[in-house]
Amino acid sequence: MNQINATTPQIAEAPQSKTTVQGELCFIVPQDEKPSFNSSRITGGVPEVFFETEQHKMPIRDMRLIADDLDIDREGFELMRHTTQVTDLYDDDAVESEYNPEIEALLKARFGASKVVVFDVTRRSDGGSGAANPDGLRGPARRVHADYTEKSGPQRTKDILGEAEAERLFTSGARVIQVNVWRPIKGPVQRAPLAVVDSSSLRDDDLVATDQVFPDRVGEIYHLAHSPQQRWYFAPEMQADEVLLLKGWDSLDDGRTRFNAHGAFELDDTDETTPPRESIELRTLVIIE
Repeated sequence: MNQINATTPQIAEAPQSKTTVQGELCFIVPQDEKPSFNSSRITGGVPEVFFETEQHKMPIRDMRLIADDLDIDREGFELMRHTTQVTDLYDDDAVESEYNPEIEALLKARFGASKVVVFDVTRRSDGGSGAANPDGLRGPARRVHADYTEKSGPQRTKDILGEAEAERLFTSGARVIQVNVWRPIKGPVQRAPLAVVDSSSLRDDDLVATDQVFPDRVGEIYHLAHSPQQRWYFAPEMQADEVLLLKGWDSLDDGRTRFNAHGAFELDDTDETTPPRESIELRTLVIIE
């Protein structure tokens, strides 16, 4: 792949195509009470869940075959090529001083945004106990979920920007999009790749609001209940010069996709000798005034 400027979004080209694989995804079992779980920031590792889950084998298609037509406002995700100049994405200082500004520039160019705020950085690995983060070790997120809900999207915006600034944006008609930027730290990804749902294939009943308990607050995400009509995709052999943009929440409620769900799964042709997946994700607020 050719290196490109950090401010110039490009569709990622396919190094190979698996077309469609069968992958087991982990779904929530709907229940009468509102489900909840203790986050990794409480446990320091694997979250502690207080609800039942179930595994379903789903066809997971190669998103590279439709990459030119993907639209984050319709499918809820896009695949782009983007080369970082940071040589060590485990270096917290380099991520803060160099990588975050690169991603801010990428998203400003993609969305015509007036401002981009990076508010969370998470590394994940399915090797050993997980990837190191300032608040603990993290493995891949196995349960399919959307990062925010109709309730928690506006609240998280207020938490990050402050009540007054968030209200100013909402009342002025500005658009705020929560975008997760997901990148392999090392490529190609051969184990625990990320599956993402085509959000246009979701029904309202698929989204199960779930309390996510942190040490200092209670957030809310959507877990997904299984439906055979859901359409799932992944990027085979994803490389370190590629990023996935995932929509967590959108302040605009005009018929476009507002949430995207995703989760890790295992490929049949991998085992403990396959190099572990290592990834980094940035959660951002994209502000368009």
